[in-house]
Amino acid sequence: MDENQRTQTVQELSSEKTELKREVGLFGGVSVLAGIMIGSGIFYIGGIVLERSGMSLGLALLVWCIGGLVTLMSGICFAELGAMMPKAGGSYVYLRETYGERVAFMSGFSNFILGSSGSNAALAVAFSAAIASLTPMGDLASKLLATFMIAALTAVNIFGIKLGSMVQNIFMVLKLLPIFVILVCGLFMGQQSPSLNPMPASNPGFGEICGMIAFAVVATMWAYEGWTNLNGIAEEIKKPKRNLPLAIIISIVGVTLLYLLFNYAVYRVLPYDTIVSMISAGDYYLGTAAAQSLFGNAGMVIVGVAMILAIFNSLNGCIMVFPRTYYAMARDGAFFKSLAKLHPKYKTPVNALLVSALVSIALVWARDLNQLTSLVAMCGIIFNGMTFFAVILLRKKYPDMERPYKVWGYPVLIIVICLVMIGLMINTLIEDPVTALIGLLVPLVGLVLYELIFKKSRQAVLDKEEK
Repeated sequence: MDENQRTQTVQELSSEKTELKREVGLFGGVSVLAGIMIGSGIFYIGGIVLERSGMSLGLALLVWCIGGLVTLMSGICFAELGAMMPKAGGSYVYLRETYGERVAFMSGFSNFILGSSGSNAALAVAFSAAIASLTPMGDLASKLLATFMIAALTAVNIFGIKLGSMVQNIFMVLKLLPIFVILVCGLFMGQQSPSLNPMPASNPGFGEICGMIAFAVVATMWAYEGWTNLNGIAEEIKKPKRNLPLAIIISIVGVTLLYLLFNYAVYRVLPYDTIVSMISAGDYYLGTAAAQSLFGNAGMVIVGVAMILAIFNSLNGCIMVFPRTYYAMARDGAFFKSLAKLHPKYKTPVNALLVSALVSIALVWARDLNQLTSLVAMCGIIFNGMTFFAVILLRKKYPDMERPYKVWGYPVLIIVICLVMIGLMINTLIEDPVTALIGLLVPLVGLVLYELIFKKSRQAVLDKEEK
């Protein structure tokens, strides 16, 4: 790449010019991220974290802080990348510019087949299950409801990012209401005085407690999952070079504080012996038990409503965000050309939204959904790690590109995050080698498809851009 081509590429990547509509403001960005992150897990993941923390309430709260800090460290990497390249597609764009077309396609294809589509399907099924907890229904009715929800929210998001964002904003506020009711009442009405001694009763050694903390932090990652998704709609955010980093930081810090206070409120309500007996019996729904203790039978209704609203909000956010990656790939010539089509009036990637819905619905009706979506775990760790390291490589590749926001503690912070990703990858290989290795086959299949089908069309786009 000569100097003129490099300058042109930098200008194109950093430009805010787009065919899409920039209609998502700062609050809308926070709603998308926090809406996806805060799901039904708020009611039960705390129990898993506590169990892995040796039943130490103080250590469990510390773990929530560490998990939030790790997420924030990761998030600021995406904040720098998104502010300097405000383009639809998120990680796909950063991987493409750093490692080339093949790696970017492998990442996008993995999400298309399993990761993103599997998340949509899992959320839709979870929504049906939450409804079934209040109004019992059979398996067929549950799957039909899940299918309807994907179709309905896809239709909402086809009619403009503004409408999809408005739905996200409204349900973000609605779902927080019952959660805040439980949190506030727990803090002020709870009768317990929980011990916050961070040392577990088993009095483990330093090495053992470090391993315990690491294992518990992994559990919090499920609760913080979703923080990468705002970058996917970067071309539809108003003033992205300012609002995108702000939305990422506000969302992660806000969600961390919410999880911390919510779990402390649970400790204020439930006696320690009750918590221990519940977890020993395999019942991790401490948040549900706290609501029932505070409000009696009405507590179950409050939790049920909160779970339904939380899952609905997460599902709408995912359906809004994920298809933008397929749109970006198709616009590059690296995916089916029809997926690059925008709705003539609403300027949404209509075909990408429809195809994403079809794949998600197919997974709803597939067997062993949990096993299917878990196959992509290793791919996610690898591609996220490569995206973090891209911050260093892109600073060298494009040193003159405008960076409205820069990673704190560069490059030490990024190296630490990458080491954490390597540790998670090794742990996944040790704990579940078969699933991890099978999961690696998905991007390899994507590589074969790229070479056989999409390589020529991508090269044609590149040749056209050079002219």
